[in-house]
Amino acid sequence: MAGGAFADGATLKRAHLYEYKTTGYFIFSCLVAAMGGSLFGYDLGVSGGVTSMDDFLKKFFPQVYRRKQQHLHETDYCKYDNQILTLFTSSLYFGALIFTFAASHLTRSKGRKASIICGSLSFFCGAIINAFAMNIAMLIIGRLLLGVGIGFSNQAVPLYLSEMAPAKTRGRYNQLFQLTTCLGILVANLVNYGTEKIHPWGWRLSLGSATIPAILMGVGALFLPETPNSLVEQGKLEEGRKVLEKVRGTTNVDAEFADLIDASNEAKAIKHPFRNLLTRKNRPQLIIGALGIPMFQQLTGMNSILFYAPVFFQSLGFGSGTSLYSSVITSGALVVGALTSMALVDKFGRRTFFIEASIEMFCYMVALAITLALKFGQGVNLPKAISVFLVIIICLFCFAYGRSWGPLGWLVPSELFPLETRSAGQSIVVCVNMIFTALIAQCFLVSLCHLRYGIFLIFAGLVAFMGSFIFFLLPETKQVPIEEIYILFQNHWFWKKIVGDGTNDDGLDGKKGQPN
Repeated sequence: MAGGAFADGATLKRAHLYEYKTTGYFIFSCLVAAMGGSLFGYDLGVSGGVTSMDDFLKKFFPQVYRRKQQHLHETDYCKYDNQILTLFTSSLYFGALIFTFAASHLTRSKGRKASIICGSLSFFCGAIINAFAMNIAMLIIGRLLLGVGIGFSNQAVPLYLSEMAPAKTRGRYNQLFQLTTCLGILVANLVNYGTEKIHPWGWRLSLGSATIPAILMGVGALFLPETPNSLVEQGKLEEGRKVLEKVRGTTNVDAEFADLIDASNEAKAIKHPFRNLLTRKNRPQLIIGALGIPMFQQLTGMNSILFYAPVFFQSLGFGSGTSLYSSVITSGALVVGALTSMALVDKFGRRTFFIEASIEMFCYMVALAITLALKFGQGVNLPKAISVFLVIIICLFCFAYGRSWGPLGWLVPSELFPLETRSAGQSIVVCVNMIFTALIAQCFLVSLCHLRYGIFLIFAGLVAFMGSFIFFLLPETKQVPIEEIYILFQNHWFWKKIVGDGTNDDGLDGKKGQPN
C-alpha cells in the first residue's frame, strides 16, 4: 500500500501486483478481532430488554414501574419517559466518546491489538459491576466502564479488519464487525426473552452475561497478530513482513510491503495527526468519514429502535414477553441484512447499498409515522392486524439498515483515511458516533412522548438528506487499496476543487494548495 496523499501518483498504482490467498491464519485473526462487535451489539440489545423488565424497574425505577402498571393494557407514548432511566442506557456512550481519544494514542503507539485487549478488560469489569449493582450509582459506573470498553474496541477493530484484509475483499471482511454486532443484538434479545421469566434476578443474568463476549475477545486477542500496517508504523519491519506473508499466504508481497513502508515514512512526518485532519487534502475524509457518515448512521433512527425495541413494543400495547419476542424478530432481520451486505458489497459497491437502502428506509419511516398517527395513542389496544403490520415495517427497516448504514457506517470511514491520520480519524469516527448514539438514547423516549409519531417523520427527512449526501459526495471505494483512496477524491467532480492534485497542500489557512 502506498503513501496516502503525499506520494507521487505513479508510485501508488501497484495494486495489480498484490497477491494473496485466503488462509486459515487470516480467517482466525479476523474472526477473533470481529468479536469486538459482539460487545457493542450485546449491549445494544440487552439494555432495552432489561429496562422493560418489571423486576429491574421495581428495584431502580419504581416511578416508571407504577406508571407502566397504570397503563398496562393501553397504548401510551409517555409510558417510559424518564431521564434517569434513559441515562442508564446513554451513560455508556458518553464514556465511549471520551475514552476513544485515549484509544487513538494507544492504537497508534502500541498497536491495534493492545486497544482490543484493553477494551475487553474494561467491558468485563463493567459487566460484573452491573450484574451485582445495588443502586443506580453502581449501574451508571458499570455502564461507564462498558463505555470505555466500547470506545477502545470500536476504535481498533474496524481498523484491524480493514488493514488485515486484501483490497478486493476488504468490504466483506470488515463487515464481520457489523455481523457480530447484529449477532450480539440477537443473542441479547434471546437472553432477555429467557431471563424475563426468572424472578426477581433475571435482569442480573442478562447484564452479567456481557462478560462472555468480553472473555472470548480478550482471550482470543492474546493470540492475535498485530496488523502489518501497525508493525511497520512501529518500525518492526521484519516482523511486519512476516505477518504480511502469513496472512496473504504467499512470500511474493514485495509490492504491498513497499507501499506499507512508503505510507509509514510519510506517517512518521506527521507529528499532530488530529491537526493534519484539518488540511485541505484530508477535507473529504474529515467531512465524509469522520463527521458525516458516523453522524448519519445514528440519525437513521435505527438505534432508537434497537435501544428501546422491547420498551417501544410495550408502549404499542404488546405484552412484556411478546415485546421481547418481537425484538428477537427485528434483530434477526439485522443479521440477515449484514449477511446480505457481506456477500454482495464488494460486487455492487458501497454507494449502491447506501442509496438504495436510504430510499427504502425513508418509505418505511413514513409508513410507520402514518400508521401511528391514525391508530396509536388513543388509550386502547392496537388491533392485531395493525400490530403485525408495525412489526413487519420495523423488520423491513432493520433489514435495509442492516445491509447499508449499519455495516457501511463502519466500513467506509475505516477505509478512507491514509495511514498518517488513520488512528486519529477513527477516534473522531467513534467519538461522533457515540455522541449521536448517546443523544438518541437520551432523547428518544422524551421525543416519542412529546412529538409522538412526528419523531419518525423527522427520521424520514434525515434519511432522505443523508441519501443525497452519499449520492453527491461519496466516490465508490470498492476494491481500491486503502492507501490509494485519496486518488478518488482528486478525480471527484466536487472534491477535486478542494484537494487539488495533493502536491501543494496547505497548512490550515486554506490559502495554499488551491487548484490551478
